[in-house]
Formats: sequence, C-alpha cells, structure tokens
Amino acid sequence: MTYETLKYEVRNNVAHITLNRPEAANALDVQMSRDLMDVSFETSEDPDVRAILITGSGRFFCAGGDLKKFAASGDSLPKLLKEETTYLHVAISRFTRDDAPVLAAVNGTAAGAGMSLACSCDIVLASDSAVFTMAYTKAGLTPDGSSTYFLPRQVGLRLATELTLTNRVLTAEEAREFGIVTRVVPGDQLSAEATEIAEEIASGPTAAFGEARRLLHSGLVSTLETQMELETQAIAAMGATKDGQEGVQAFLEKRKPTFNGN
Repeated sequence: MTYETLKYEVRNNVAHITLNRPEAANALDVQMSRDLMDVSFETSEDPDVRAILITGSGRFFCAGGDLKKFAASGDSLPKLLKEETTYLHVAISRFTRDDAPVLAAVNGTAAGAGMSLACSCDIVLASDSAVFTMAYTKAGLTPDGSSTYFLPRQVGLRLATELTLTNRVLTAEEAREFGIVTRVVPGDQLSAEATEIAEEIASGPTAAFGEARRLLHSGLVSTLETQMELETQAIAAMGATKDGQEGVQAFLEKRKPTFNGN
C-alpha cells in the first residue's frame, strides 16, 4: 500500500514506517494521523510483519502537531483536534495491543506528538543529536498521543509533571538516563543499528512477544492475583503454539530455536 504522508515497506519481516512530511518537520496533520491509523491496520493483518520500526525522514523525527494547520482552522480547531487525535490514538492502541513489537529510530527532534509516539514504542533508539520535548503547554494545549499514560510510567509522575509544565528540552542522553530512550547511537549508525535490532526481534516468537507486551501493560493496573491469572492463561496458551514447543525443545537440545511467529 502507498500512503500520502508515510513511506511503508516490509523487509525481512520488519514493517518500516517513515514519517514523510520533511518540509513540515514531519508534523502530524489529519492526513498523517489517518495514514498512521491505516498502516496500523495493515501491520495488524499482515502475517509477514513480526516487528515494526518507525522513523522520520529528513532532520526531524516529528515536531508534533502541525500548528500552522491548527491556526488556519480557526473556529473549527476543536473539531480538527478531535479528528486528528482519534486517528492517532487508534494507531497507537493498535500498535500497542498487537503482537509485533514496535521500535522507534528517533533521528532528530521529537516534540509534542512526536515525543508521545516515541514514548509509546517498546524500544527507542535515538541519534546522539536527537532532542525530546513535550511542547504541548508551550502552545497552550494539553498532551495527547498516549504520553500521559506512558511518560509517568517511564520517568515517574514528578518528572513527567515537570517535563509537561516546563517543556524542558532533553538531550538524547538525558532521555536515556530518564528511561524514555533505550539506547543512544551515533547518527550515522542509527538506521543500521535499529534495523539490525528490529530484524533480530522479527525472528523471535512473535505471539509470545505480543502476550508479554500485553502482560507488562496490564501489570501496571491489575491486582496481584488478577495479573498472575493472566500470566497463567498466557503461558498456557504459548505452550500450545508451535513456537512455544520449538523453544522448549531447542533449549533441551542446546540449539538455537527457529521461530515462525506462531
């Protein structure tokens, strides 16, 4: 499929999604949010997709919402914001709830919704020149794109509040120290390293990855007994999969397992 604001390609079981509005710093508008929603449906239904890698074209990862389009919408801004956030939130929910792990290669500034999108990913690699800022309240707006869910869980409520109220700009290394970024790499190595990790994950037990991701999210809100029951159900279900059986057998035979994703 082709998208107006995204580049999309599946290689070696990795769905490569590139935010592609470089002339607008890859800022999110309604079309990009709709494209992200549509591509989340595509990755969800494609059995060849076993990992997802999101990055930006040009110098920016994503500068947040397109404020020029916000201003041009006049009195229709509330309607535009409802439409745009609805598409974006469906995309993030789909990416989060499906099996394929999601990685971000943050190649430049991640502001506003760009920072939110990065926070929602499972593994975040950042160029050593990347910066992160919430930015929302600087424009008199409030956070969207799941950041009020993920950011406090990653950095704690106190720091999340500071970052939201002050719009402090974090270097890539600061973002790593706070738990927003997994790894900082030189800019000229970012794409290759992110692709290598994504392809390694794509060769793993995809269904087990999906169940593990969902368990980690539910564990933040469930009671102990509820969470342990979910763990029981999940591990029993994985024991019935070909990957689960292959993994156990490979461990006993002291060989590397060959997973097919189900």
